[in-house]
Amino acid sequence: MPLPITMYGATECDDTERTRAYFQQHGIPFRETNIDLDAEAERFVIFTNEGNRTTPTLVIGEGKQKTIISEPTHVELDELSTCAGYSSQK
Repeated sequence: MPLPITMYGATECDDTERTRAYFQQHGIPFRETNIDLDAEAERFVIFTNEGNRTTPTLVIGEGKQKTIISEPTHVELDELSTCAGYSSQK
């Protein structure tokens, strides 16, 4: 079973838009939280990124076994998608 993906993004963020487009183009389901509209999510992103408001921040998996990556490249998105159990080829 594929792992869930959550993307913490921001309204005016080109990297968030690029990552969203990647998931949509590859048919990969994901949950998106806009940190401009959710203060708790914003605090999580800042804490996770050592005080930086870095978007997108992706969380792959849930519970104690998660992978977190910020501002992934296209190659990293391919690798993470495959590791999460999704085919990145469409």
